[in-house]
Amino acid sequence: MHKRMTISIDEIVYEGLVRVIGRRKISQFLEDLARPYVTKDDLDSGYRAMAKDAKREREATEWSESLIRDIPDDSR
Repeated sequence: MHKRMTISIDEIVYEGLVRVIGRRKISQFLEDLARPYVTKDDLDSGYRAMAKDAKREREATEWSESLIRDIPDDSR
């Protein structure tokens, strides 16, 4: 269920949202930005889903380990 709400923002910010996001997409854009900060369940389920993705986990591990190999010996 959706709730209607009125917010006030600077005119320049509003014009930028209309230009970049589109007039009829601003509400969804702002909801998507706020959701991770206010709904713990969605974040937890997202992390669980990512952890189940073996290919993604393997690629993430390879990527992070390659960063360690890129550090010069004298800075370790």
